Amino acid sequence: MTLANVAEAAQRNQVPLGIAYMVGSTVMFAGGNAVVKWQLANYPLGEVAFGRTVFAFLTVALIVLPRAGWGVLRTRRYRDHLQRGLSQVGSMLCWFLAVSVLPLGSATAIGFASPLFTTLLSIVILKEKVGIHRWSALIVGFVGVLIITHPGAGTLSEGALFALANAVLISTVAVAIRRMSVTESTETLTLYQMSIMTLCTAGLLTLGFRAPHLRDALMVALAGVGNGIAQFWWTRSLSLASPSAVAPFNYLSLVWAMILGFAVWGDVPTPGLLAGSAIVVASGLYILWRETVRRRRPTVAARQKVQSLLSGGEGPSGQTANRQFRE
Repeated sequence: MTLANVAEAAQRNQVPLGIAYMVGSTVMFAGGNAVVKWQLANYPLGEVAFGRTVFAFLTVALIVLPRAGWGVLRTRRYRDHLQRGLSQVGSMLCWFLAVSVLPLGSATAIGFASPLFTTLLSIVILKEKVGIHRWSALIVGFVGVLIITHPGAGTLSEGALFALANAVLISTVAVAIRRMSVTESTETLTLYQMSIMTLCTAGLLTLGFRAPHLRDALMVALAGVGNGIAQFWWTRSLSLASPSAVAPFNYLSLVWAMILGFAVWGDVPTPGLLAGSAIVVASGLYILWRETVRRRRPTVAARQKVQSLLSGGEGPSGQTANRQFRE
């Protein structure tokens, strides 16, 4: 058995753990979003944003720095980190504004349009070639978004626009990560992201501050810690297994959001929300599947080429190499 096969087998053995991390992250994200929505009814947006972000930053730092050391902050791409961090801040603020006026399930469902925008931006920015399959998934996905937001006759709400803006901005973050991950580690990307977000949200405190009650302060702190843990778990899940194995479980966030929305605020999902959510999720999963197929093709072709070369080997050494490859 070759080293490549051993590595593949080890990764397959980690798939259940990777799925567990992804499911855990969806629970943390949903719970944190519910706390944010609750607190925004009583406190300024900047105060809630800073409270959650600073505790998330401290949590990530406590997880990453003891493992990776201060060397994780070494980089030559400060400008790229700044641009990505500012996009993340804009995305977060749009998300906060969306959940402050929309049911949690509706805002989450619209947010899941981000893979559609990511694919679209990859075509424009990264010049990726997209075939008829992914173009079809994009069109169908946007139809799902239209069903959720039901625009027309003045029905497209301000909250839906903020949720769509969040989806667009988070897709620019995803494209930036794809470009930067060639030279930057996950730990470096996460720490710079959280540092920039903390500094920016600290500046928002000048726009308004209200002394919080102890219970509310603890809730925001827990939401921040949960967000930091969720970020780490989400990243960890993708390091333990392939995205095609764990990413579909990310859509459980929508289930938890709808459950929390009904339990806390009495929000009953409408037929349009359920139908549109199903379409958006199906489109996102199809795009993920096509991405997986597209990336596997070069690997399969390379293996076939190597196998062809080995099968033509002569003598004992060629026979040994061929037998090891088959194993």
